[in-house]
Amino acid sequence: MSGVVYLVGAGPGDPGLLTVRAQQLLASCDAIAADALANPAIVAAARADNPSVELHDVGKRGGSGDSARQDTINALLVRLAREGKRVVRLKGGDPLVFGRGSEEAQALARAGVRFEIVPGVTAGVAAAAYAGIPVTHRAAATAVTFVTGHEDPGKGAQQTDWAALARAGGTIVLYMGVRTLPRIADALVQGGMSPDTPAAAVQWGTYARQRTVVATLTTLADAVERDGLGAPVITVIGPVVALRDEIAWFDRRPLFGKRVVVTRASAQAGALRGALESLGADVLELPALRIVPLDPEPLREALDRIDEYDWIVFTSQNGVALLWESLRVAGRDARALAGRKLACVGRATADALRARGLVADVVPERFVAEGVLEALDLRDDVRGKHVLYVAAEGARDVLPEGLANRGCTVDVVPVYRTASDGAGSAALRDALAAGRVDAVTFASASAVRGYIDAVGAELARRAPAVSIGPVTSDAVRAAGIPLGGEATDASIAALADATVRLVGDGRSAG
Repeated sequence: MSGVVYLVGAGPGDPGLLTVRAQQLLASCDAIAADALANPAIVAAARADNPSVELHDVGKRGGSGDSARQDTINALLVRLAREGKRVVRLKGGDPLVFGRGSEEAQALARAGVRFEIVPGVTAGVAAAAYAGIPVTHRAAATAVTFVTGHEDPGKGAQQTDWAALARAGGTIVLYMGVRTLPRIADALVQGGMSPDTPAAAVQWGTYARQRTVVATLTTLADAVERDGLGAPVITVIGPVVALRDEIAWFDRRPLFGKRVVVTRASAQAGALRGALESLGADVLELPALRIVPLDPEPLREALDRIDEYDWIVFTSQNGVALLWESLRVAGRDARALAGRKLACVGRATADALRARGLVADVVPERFVAEGVLEALDLRDDVRGKHVLYVAAEGARDVLPEGLANRGCTVDVVPVYRTASDGAGSAALRDALAAGRVDAVTFASASAVRGYIDAVGAELARRAPAVSIGPVTSDAVRAAGIPLGGEATDASIAALADATVRLVGDGRSAG
């Protein structure tokens, strides 16, 4: 069976700009040959969805010794396809816009290898848009020219007629033009463009570390050097740059420029990471915990006797997920819980139940064990009842003891334990030591312990914490970590809002 190569545009950096077609191919391909400008987070996500995929680093890195040669890349793509593999050649931006994708397509065509081209969002449009600069505007520019900045306008033979571009008006977008910017500016001025034409340089466009410098055509090169901008940079020249003052948005989000650590367990980090990134944060993810399922037999035995129970109490989304897995293995579904009352310690746990078609009977106002007991005391169908308590190993005894004091018979069934997961700890230790962390978020007391295990007690105290609730806050204080904020309720949204209150720049999170 013959293989196929997909020349796929990865977009300029923000994984949210990846096309649906690109995501589908990454999730189902046999091999990925990734460009240096493709965001590593896109490759990491593809590998999580497609663990058996082959990874090939074929990036070009400014002529360094580890850069891949184009003929080597072409040969690799041909070989993988002839082995019958579905290959994604992942290229930054759009593969056909200054990306040599057309040369790779020619090589594949000559070799008789089937290929497809999947366009991507090009950096010249996206970086400008994320900086609040439209490349066209009805009142300011009705044309845009994309041009490579690699070509030295001081050389005799060149493809770009800079004088013609200066006379044409509209917007000029330069790719890869940091080093040649002074000579390009001089050529445009000599061609008749005003030295005072607005100009901007956007570094790492669409990434959380994006930086934008605005000046004029003849002063931009000095401004770029003064602010230390280096590749990758997109340069925009034209009247549209002046619109940034009015419509800039990306770098005006409340957490823009702030580095925030997420310490939730690996499987749960995505929602919090997404919430913080949507507010502009540069998120450093440390899965301080991983969920380790325990022997499922005690839970299976409890479910076999489910009709004996009046109440089921859940204290986490993990407990809900593992109970459902036990039902699935037994060939059962939500109907097995019919007639049982359900109590959840917090909104997230209740949402996990709702996603499976069940609405919790009790969700307390205070998302702690004491709050569950207070909520149960308001009911007349709790005392003396039989309760199944689905919990983590080592969970606090507050709930089972409190229920026993109310005359209940409580069967505590631990279904999982949390374990420290040091993945990413080296990078986090470096960031903490250099003072490059603004806040650390904690969604549980056990996450505090995992964080300390990963980075050490001394470095753990270098950045302030944001806690999801009072129990977690107590663990933060006990560890000697400065507590900078606490969520108003035990939810991802509230934890993100508390982070904004601590380190945000005063802009609304709404």
